[in-house]
Amino acid sequence: MMTTFTIHTLESAPTKSQPILEKSLKTNGMLPNLHAVMAEAPGLLEGYQVLHKLFTESSFNAEELTVVWQTINVEHNCTYCVPAHTGIAHMMKVDATITEALRNREIMPTEKLQVLHETTLLMVRNRGELSQAEIQTFFDAGFTHQQLLEIVLGMAQKVMSNYTNHLAHTPVDSAFKQFAWDK
Repeated sequence: MMTTFTIHTLESAPTKSQPILEKSLKTNGMLPNLHAVMAEAPGLLEGYQVLHKLFTESSFNAEELTVVWQTINVEHNCTYCVPAHTGIAHMMKVDATITEALRNREIMPTEKLQVLHETTLLMVRNRGELSQAEIQTFFDAGFTHQQLLEIVLGMAQKVMSNYTNHLAHTPVDSAFKQFAWDK
């Protein structure tokens, strides 16, 4: 038997989640199913929103944000987040060759993005434990100590969404169905 999670509306959501959902609706022009599911646990929803804001305000540009997000989404096999972040990448004007390469586990179009992808993947797979040589490769590509730590911030955000989606089997929002993805 599969546990069914509620995809909350503004009315059905716990009181503490309602203002967060209202803001999400205003920001996105819709209520993403992920946020509607997370609303069940107001602290999770708020924490996710805060981490999302902080990560988007990090030192990474739109392409780099996309590489970190999608590397984690694909590695975690998140069939909700991969399509959502494909749509978000298009909205952020990220080159489709980057999003397609990430979705299909192919080589990035630049060496710098490839190093970011590989470093993020190593961090996920090795739970943040990198060798000095792996860290040096990251720095040699032009990245900084700050950015190495900002990958941790992106990972924290993605663990919250990817794991929520695994538990809830969150349906992809209609806006992103055209970008459906499966491992």
